[in-house]
Amino acid sequence: MSATTSTPEAAAQLLFPPNVQYNNSRLYTVKFLSSCFAGAVAGVLGLENTLGFALFIFSTLLTSSCLYLKCKGRPSKYVPGGWWELVNPGQENIFSFVLVWTLFYGTPVALSSRVLRCDGSVGRMGHRNSARCVLSM
Repeated sequence: MSATTSTPEAAAQLLFPPNVQYNNSRLYTVKFLSSCFAGAVAGVLGLENTLGFALFIFSTLLTSSCLYLKCKGRPSKYVPGGWWELVNPGQENIFSFVLVWTLFYGTPVALSSRVLRCDGSVGRMGHRNSARCVLSM
């Protein structure tokens, strides 16, 4: 049997399991961080509906392209599943994206709607009188 086999089962046997496990772990971490960062960007920019998901798809493709280059154009040598494993965002990463997106989308609105306004009156000898502060909405 030759070292370069053409069947997918034989090619999968050439992969060393501890290395595959390590590569899959790193691949999952990179995809997770990428989806969380994309969610934060979508939330801060205030993107809604399809624009937010378009940003997620763009970030997934950009991450996949960077990983493809890191694999020197042969992802099947490093992870079983090859190119599809790099492009597939995974269900948990989609949920992480939506969670971070909604968190960052609501945070600037909540912070900007409440402002603490204080009267800056100064009493005798430069001491500040009892401050009159009002929380305005």
